[in-house]
Amino acid sequence: MITVIGSLKGGSGKSTISFNLAVWLAMAEVQVQLIDLDPQQTLTDVVDVRTEEGFEPVLQVAHKEALRRTQLAESDETVIDVGTADMEAMRRALQLCDRVVVPVPPSQADIWSTQRFIQMVQHLRENPPQILGFINRGDTHHAIRETNEAAAALVSLPGIKFLRPRIGARTLFRRSFSEGLAVFELDPRSKGSQEFFSLAATLYPTLVS
Repeated sequence: MITVIGSLKGGSGKSTISFNLAVWLAMAEVQVQLIDLDPQQTLTDVVDVRTEEGFEPVLQVAHKEALRRTQLAESDETVIDVGTADMEAMRRALQLCDRVVVPVPPSQADIWSTQRFIQMVQHLRENPPQILGFINRGDTHHAIRETNEAAAALVSLPGIKFLRPRIGARTLFRRSFSEGLAVFELDPRSKGSQEFFSLAATLYPTLVS
């Protein structure tokens, strides 16, 4: 399956989610291909750190030259991190993928951006891929209601399937990422790890059934 992790806004956590999913899939002994289409190459940087530190499983990152049906078919799973700085590569990935996963931070601006992204994806293909959305970098304090309001708005958007697992805005994600580790490698018992496991199980149910 070819999964694009995408949105039209920067700072939504696409690279962090892509990296954590790739490590998790590799640990499940799935042949996974990771593709970085963002010219900022944040995903490439974190995999370089992981390689330098000698962490296993080893990940490798391809770039837009890998956007060929023959190469994409060589892996059991492909995770593609897209960025708006290269719209041509993004559109190509969206034309080839099986599904699009959209991390949505809890703000009205991100809801509006997600709505535009859904429309763009739908207009690219006669048979659009499945579009899935979840709240990422949500508020962790129960008194703050913005995350719940964003989730309610995301549920109501046409053309996207709302995923219940929610990733909080936790420093552990930033710290583990900077060290070349998935969040569950740094602290498997943390709330952040449990949130990620819930998301991964929802996206890849056959691996945990």
